[in-house]
Amino acid sequence: MPAITWEVFASRGFETAWPELGGGALRARGRAVGFAPEPYWVTYELDTADRFVTRRLRVTTESADEVRALDLLHDGQGRWTANGEPLPAVDGALDCDLGLCPLTNTMPVLRHGLHRAPGEREFLMAWVSVPDLAVRPSRQTYTHLGPGRVRFTSGDFRSDLAFDEEGYVVDYPSLATRLTTP
Repeated sequence: MPAITWEVFASRGFETAWPELGGGALRARGRAVGFAPEPYWVTYELDTADRFVTRRLRVTTESADEVRALDLLHDGQGRWTANGEPLPAVDGALDCDLGLCPLTNTMPVLRHGLHRAPGEREFLMAWVSVPDLAVRPSRQTYTHLGPGRVRFTSGDFRSDLAFDEEGYVVDYPSLATRLTTP
């Protein structure tokens, strides 16, 4: 399993992921280190079902004073739980979005081929903030701009992302840029 490493400007850190694509699903494990807002480590495992719909995201963050863990589960019917507790605010979301993690932009882009073909899609995401691991609803829009180029919009935030042919982020201005190629 080849690794992808990004420099993550938003956290003043780095992330490495070991993704596997196949059969309309993505599995990945990853680790990140960040220094903003405070020094922390992140470890995660991501598992998607058919059509890249999130099945499970397990995340642990560690800082000087605290270790946090999140087990985010999607039941395949649109309902989510976090560490066993229902999350009705994100009901209907198909994807998780791990904060400061370029890898989790892959699922909606691959599901709709937005890195290859025209289209625009709006999504509700189960957004996980880092390093506190709070889960919040996030409305996001992905718009195809050209081969390998997709505009990401959420609220007032907008960024034009570059994707490789496989659907992995190459460049996410203001957030991260890839240092290695899988």
